[in-house]
Amino acid sequence: MNYWQNKACLITGGSAGLGRILAETLIAAGARVVINGRDEQRLAETTSLLRVDGSDVLGAPGDITERGFAHELVASVVETLGGLDFVCHAAGRSMRGELTSTSREEFDALWKINTRAAFDLAKAAVDPLTTSHGHYVMIGSLASRLAPRFLGAYSESKFPLAAMAQQLRLERGPAGLHTLLVCPGPIKRIEPTAGDRYGAAVQGLPDSATKPGGGAKVGSIDPHKLCEKILRSCEKRKAELIMPRRARLLFVLNQLSPNLGDWLLRKMSG
Repeated sequence: MNYWQNKACLITGGSAGLGRILAETLIAAGARVVINGRDEQRLAETTSLLRVDGSDVLGAPGDITERGFAHELVASVVETLGGLDFVCHAAGRSMRGELTSTSREEFDALWKINTRAAFDLAKAAVDPLTTSHGHYVMIGSLASRLAPRFLGAYSESKFPLAAMAQQLRLERGPAGLHTLLVCPGPIKRIEPTAGDRYGAAVQGLPDSATKPGGGAKVGSIDPHKLCEKILRSCEKRKAELIMPRRARLLFVLNQLSPNLGDWLLRKMSG
């Protein structure tokens, strides 16, 4: 039988981007899926589109950064689907700019959705996922291990996911929880370019800062292939998924020699 057949799955940020494609991938594999998003209209439209072939998908509107919402969301999904096998925190945001030019408000906005929401969701989902020997997936970034130039406080909001994932593996792994940290490079997108997305934030920065990944010299990742790899990594209960794979070497070199890591990052980002 297909591993994902009838699995109960929850995805935050499921109405657009990688979260939506992950929902499509899970549905195609036979899973039952609940997608969460803040924009009720877009969430309803996405849910309707995902249902065109009679797929088992529900929309759960709400702001995952709001205090207490993660627990309400998880409890609702467990009650509706009769359990929980997979949770992915795909909601998030990025930015451009120098770290010291980042306002406190911008820092807090990144922290709320990229970091604290992942923590809240882990707390809410850990018990049902441990019971089912299920999967908690956090969509990090290469910036969960490295801090390139001109990403504002993005890396500062993604680095904690690596610590969170390791602690969950050590504390809850023996009881049955599988935690996967996904660290992708720039993901191919249909939405406007980074320059359009970041507007005035990129003024005065090098042209490379307007490009995906802050100008990192790596090819854009096909989101469909990434989602397929996420599912396979869960089936194999891997700790991390890093794309492109050669970035793993950069992580190692950066740990061995921060000076070498800095030099390589400058070279790779133009």
